Amino acid sequence: MRVNYHIFFKQTAQNLTLLIFGILTAQTAQANPAFARQYGMSCITCHAAFPRLNSFGEQFLADNIRLPNWREQIGVDTGDEQLMLPKFPQLAFRAQAYVQTRESEAQDNSGVTTANPDSDFQAPYLIKLLAGSPLSEHISYYFYAIFAEKGGNGETIVEDAWITHDDVFGSGVGMILGQFQVSDLMFPREVRLTVQDYIPYRMAGITYERGVTFDADVGPVSLALGIVNGNGIEANAKINSPGFGRPDRAFDNDSAKSVFGRIGGELGPVRMGLFGLDGKQQDATGTRNTGKQVLGVDVSGNHNDRVFWFVQLLQNRWDDFLVQGQTAEWNGGFAGVDYIHDDRWAYSLLYSYADANDLANSGTVYEGIDLNTFTVTTSYYFMRNIKGIIEINVDLQSKDSNPNDGIGHDTKEGYFLLGFDTAF
Repeated sequence: MRVNYHIFFKQTAQNLTLLIFGILTAQTAQANPAFARQYGMSCITCHAAFPRLNSFGEQFLADNIRLPNWREQIGVDTGDEQLMLPKFPQLAFRAQAYVQTRESEAQDNSGVTTANPDSDFQAPYLIKLLAGSPLSEHISYYFYAIFAEKGGNGETIVEDAWITHDDVFGSGVGMILGQFQVSDLMFPREVRLTVQDYIPYRMAGITYERGVTFDADVGPVSLALGIVNGNGIEANAKINSPGFGRPDRAFDNDSAKSVFGRIGGELGPVRMGLFGLDGKQQDATGTRNTGKQVLGVDVSGNHNDRVFWFVQLLQNRWDDFLVQGQTAEWNGGFAGVDYIHDDRWAYSLLYSYADANDLANSGTVYEGIDLNTFTVTTSYYFMRNIKGIIEINVDLQSKDSNPNDGIGHDTKEGYFLLGFDTAF
């Protein structure tokens, strides 16, 4: 597709005018998300700029989402020490709405364009219901469900949904059981300030899984070890071999599991970690299980809860993925910085890169692992819990030599986006 930049930037200017008009006429109400509402505190207590956590917010999460006086603050006094009931359902909502001008388009497997909107109203982008609370001295729960994510009206999906115990058998070892993102051990995607995702995590298949993670601090070193089904969070097969009408379901399709872990520590103001995963995945044809390994290095820092910087590197090895007996390796990563200028303004930069390496020139969609983008985001906070966003993503990757074959980088993926993100 040949990009007409005159039209591209003309449409961008029109959309910017629309958003500015919306900003000038918008009315917002004071609101507090679930944890702030529980304790009667402002969002700024835990967030440097929502959803980015500050140091206190990270400690609140590490303390199993509670404050020392949690029972008196949020619980009903039933007179029964064996019962903890929150005073009211601990619920919150998050909603996003955007206007976007983009270079990319939708194509079928043969490369035929099926949708090519130069401008697009992505509203609502998603509506999210969140809940979480302590249930006992050591157990807490958290979940969220997304409605109509990315235009999927009539669809609801539960992503994060877990129960935690912060002192298993009195050992000092913490545990998370449920659905979670494997990549949360490094940089949680849900607290980023950019709309642009941490795409290498998605391509490496280390986002949402069902399983268990154990973690502990050993002196200055943090350790985490987990095991997951390895097939995502959507599969469920009816158990019918014992006979008719059996009620159970299988969430995994085989006995193979993925094992992962991270070793982390701090060197002065710098945090660093080493991540590894060994597991199975479906091959390119979806007919057999093949081995996969992921190695990662993460480095980050926080200067006075004003400047946050982070770097992630990933090396991926896929055994027998395209051809039996052959190994395909590719690498990727991202680097970013968030600058919280004041109570109103925050600025973010994100650079994302991936090299398809052994999958390049394979004649498959996996040529599209190649990635080279730079994202600039400005966030303006009308209130602690509602912000306007302006984001520009520049695609630095060249288009394929054959841009109409339905695989690889057939079009550029730059965009200009404006919108709102709110939680209440």
